[in-house]
Formats: sequence, C-alpha cells, structure tokens
Amino acid sequence: MRLKTAPTKKDIVVVLVCLIFLAINVGAISSGGRMRAKRVVCLTNLKQLTLAWTQYADDNDGFIVNGAPLGRECQADPGFGDHAGEIPWVGRDWAYMTGQQLQDCQENAIRDGALWPYCQELKLYHCPTGYPTSIRSYGIVDGMNGFRRSGTIAGVHWIKNLEQILKPGERIVFIDEGWVTPDSFAVYFDRELWWEDPPVRHGDGTAQSFADGHSEWHRWKGKWTVAKGTALYSTGSSRPGEPINGEIIPATIDDFHDLYWTQIGCWGELGYTPSHPP
Repeated sequence: MRLKTAPTKKDIVVVLVCLIFLAINVGAISSGGRMRAKRVVCLTNLKQLTLAWTQYADDNDGFIVNGAPLGRECQADPGFGDHAGEIPWVGRDWAYMTGQQLQDCQENAIRDGALWPYCQELKLYHCPTGYPTSIRSYGIVDGMNGFRRSGTIAGVHWIKNLEQILKPGERIVFIDEGWVTPDSFAVYFDRELWWEDPPVRHGDGTAQSFADGHSEWHRWKGKWTVAKGTALYSTGSSRPGEPINGEIIPATIDDFHDLYWTQIGCWGELGYTPSHPP
C-alpha cells in the first residue's frame, strides 16, 4: 500500500515558480496581441483616409487636397500662397486650449475640412494609441501638397496632382504622428537632417499610407531613431503638437538610413548626396 505524503516546501516553491512563469508569459502574449490589434486598427484608419484623399482628387480633376491646416483656430479657412483658395483636409485643430473646449475645437476643425464629406467618422482620424487629448493623430506629409520646403520642385517633389506621382507605391501620404501637429509632417529635402523628430509608433517603427492606397508599418533600423522618437512622445517635448525645429542629426549609419527612407517617401528622392548611401 502506497502512503500519501504531503508536498514539501520545495514542491510548493516549484509549483509557484511555474505558475508565475505562466502568468508572465500569458500576460506578455496578451499585451503583444493587443498592441498588434491596435496597429491593425491604425493601418485600417490610414487606408480609409487615403481612400478619402483619392476620392477627393478624383472629384477635383486629380488635384489633391491641401495638406497644411492653417488659418483661424477650429476652422478650415481657404489657404494662401502655395495653397491659395484651397480648403485644407482638416481645419486648424491645434490650439492653445484645454479640456472640452479643445475637444470641441478639434472636432469642429475636422468636420469643417475638405475630406470630411468623404470620411465622416471621427475615430478614423485618430490612432487607438494616439495622444489622449488629440482627436486627430494623423498628418499629411509635406510632399503631398503640404508645406513646401526649400529646394523642392513643384510637380516633381512637391505634388499637387495625382498624375505627377511617378511611384505611388513609394510616396507617403498620411503618417501617424501620434498627436495633433501644425500644418503637415515636416522633413527636409535638401539637408541630411530631421526637421521633426521621427515618429515612433506601435513598437520600434512607424505607420503610414501611400499614394497607391496601401498602408504599412515600417520598422526603424537605428536605435537612435527609436530612442529619439520615443523620448519625444513619452515626454510630450516642450508641448504636444509643437514640432521641434533645429538640427536633429542621426547618430549611426542605420539612423541615417531611417532618415533617407522617410525623405524619399515624402519627396520621391533625396535633394543631396547622402554621406552613407543605402
């Protein structure tokens, strides 16, 4: 007859260790699954916005929407200069307000924008992991009828009409910045520098859509790129919504390649000879 013995302390410790190990791994898997799910939602939003962007162009003889929301707070005023008479895709939804007043301002600016008739769901303008006080987290890049940078050629780098886009599968339209920012997503054309800090979203990469209608998540190569963008988002910089202008210089070859990828996506090519050719 086999005698029943009580579990020893060692047995109990082993069981507890196993349970803790399982809990940690299940939690990690669950967390990773949630992150991937939010990334999918973000990419779907970007795809929907790009569809609206394309439909707008189709209804306007190929001319794409004004990508630089300026003018009066909370409204979509016609542009000036390079955007004379053009209603921006969203109104000026960045303002020095707080609380419900800021939320109302942002919502009104989106509804007043030129893309609202084509995309009438507020949730499509915001990534699930975007800054909580921002109704909008996506921006159009400079090169797609956004803010024109020095050295660019209209119709080649700075696009006004769909027919000017030579490689639509490589030209970025919308990018997930994580919060509301002024005008369009800024990146230099003729300088080997970042203008705004690199957006780091959904892990060590960035989410964007392209002129052919597809959206994708791109993993950054450089550790400095990730650290720089992550620090900006986690601290809010000097103030969420205000890009940091200045000489933001990549640290390593991989970091330079991240910059080149973004500049080519925005402008179609580099406006200088790179010091670290891909």
